[in-house]
Amino acid sequence: MKNLKLLNKKYLLVILYYLFFGLTAQSQEPVDIWNIQEKETTENLDTTEDSEEKNVIQNSIYKMQLQKEGDSNIKEDQSLVANKIKIVGLYDPAENGLDINMWSKSNGDQILNIFKRIDKMNLSKDASEILDILLLTNAHYPEINISKDQFLELKSNWLIKNPNFKLIENYLLKNQIINEHPKLAKLLVDDYLSKSKIKKACKIFSKIKEPILDNYLSKFNIYCLVNNNKREEAQLLLDLKKELGFEENFYEKKINFLMGYSSLPDVQISENTILDFHLSHRTNPQFKFEPNDSTSKQIWKYLSTSNLLDSIKEVELTDIVKISSIEKATHEKNYPEKELFELYKRFQFNINQLLNIKESTKVLSALESRALIYQGILITTKVENKLLLINALKNSFKNEGIENAFDLEFRAFLKEINKEEIPSNFTSFYNDHVDKDKAALTKIKINNKILHQSKLINYFKSDGSRKNISKDLNNLLKKIKKNKKYFFSKKDIILVEAFKSDGIQVSDKFKDLYEINESEIPADIKIFINNGDMAAVMLRIVEVIGQDELVNIDEDTLYFIISALNQLDADPLRNKILLKVLPLKV
Repeated sequence: MKNLKLLNKKYLLVILYYLFFGLTAQSQEPVDIWNIQEKETTENLDTTEDSEEKNVIQNSIYKMQLQKEGDSNIKEDQSLVANKIKIVGLYDPAENGLDINMWSKSNGDQILNIFKRIDKMNLSKDASEILDILLLTNAHYPEINISKDQFLELKSNWLIKNPNFKLIENYLLKNQIINEHPKLAKLLVDDYLSKSKIKKACKIFSKIKEPILDNYLSKFNIYCLVNNNKREEAQLLLDLKKELGFEENFYEKKINFLMGYSSLPDVQISENTILDFHLSHRTNPQFKFEPNDSTSKQIWKYLSTSNLLDSIKEVELTDIVKISSIEKATHEKNYPEKELFELYKRFQFNINQLLNIKESTKVLSALESRALIYQGILITTKVENKLLLINALKNSFKNEGIENAFDLEFRAFLKEINKEEIPSNFTSFYNDHVDKDKAALTKIKINNKILHQSKLINYFKSDGSRKNISKDLNNLLKKIKKNKKYFFSKKDIILVEAFKSDGIQVSDKFKDLYEINESEIPADIKIFINNGDMAAVMLRIVEVIGQDELVNIDEDTLYFIISALNQLDADPLRNKILLKVLPLKV
């Protein structure tokens, strides 16, 4: 197959391809650290492994050859194929009460502006989940003042900024849109590579049915073929790529070594991409790499998951630069916390320094101070002193911008302390951080004395029953009306309005229990609702929630969010929100 490079007739390459493969083969598979005051502000894709011998190489390379020669008919055919994909996503619109045409009335200029504002936010988990649902629900593309490419770019940028890799993989493969989201596909492949999960990365390509057009992804595809001992296919793809102008000496040397054309390993190391770095490692039996502060997060992770980092016992304590880079890598979760603190234990301090830690840190570097404080925490038995040291260490990490390096160990230290022994001046510090580590309260406690906490909320569960709900609601409203001391809260109003939106009958005699103020809904959202622009309403709801979790949103804002969802008939999504914010949970 190496002789293919000498042939000067490009069509002969395609003919040879047919002779070799028949139908074709698919791709594969100085701050005061002692201050105790805080200053810090899917669905599984059901795919099969059948049809490994698809028309992939033929479609991708043969069409690219004809494109190069300006065959307009092929271009038109490809355009027609591309235009067939009008509905992409993961979720059925009915799952959340959305609509397959929810973007059809959206103005692209408005969508882009809302996204621009959202992009500047650090969205809460709740807001992020709603945006995921909106963007990944099966729906037609918007067409007013926005192109398909612009819309897909919005989706890619959001998923790249907030990566859920399982979600991304399902989305790309279920819809077969690798070429439409090359940046997203590269993100997924690079994540697997950085975790040294080569087989899983290659498995993605065994599920791709469309031609792979992106240069980086096609290079990885060729590597996967080599890795799976499909070397003839790999060589053909590489030769055809070169006929189309591909020229990359580093990559070719690595592939040639793996193919067996070269017996001498190429020891050149490239950090340009995680694929280049992996090939550098794979083709050099004596591979050795020393990471530093400028080394990318992905390469740190690759070194860690491939067991290529030096043993902590081999790190010289005088190599402050290297230890600092280890601290940074630990902060970025690319180096085990346990290893960092084992390194701290190796520092040698005298008795006087350990007995007078606060004074000793004044003449030590920040790194040495952290090691001394950590050792002090381990040997200190008095609770107040231990908490003082824990807080000081936390502040030291924070001041260096590497606070995540002291995360698991920090929580472990606090859990070891009996809450009853916490001094009063450390109560807030202890409670704030221990509470963050508690599991979310999820068990609903029914309280029939308060309308929005009553048994009526069971109606909004997925298995809720409408039987007798109108009777139960009116009976409870009757009791409330008799109780002159009862305060009809905004959450009560939200509950009743949700029932009315679902067609539950409420007696007219309870009309005077509360008043509706429609002015609480922002004017632009009202316009979107009146125009039937569901997607724009949902985007604005995401923006309104912003960085806040739903349980922390004020009741007036919550009211207009639920009111908007009522008017959109997005009942399943509305119900999920109601069950988060209305019930009393324990």
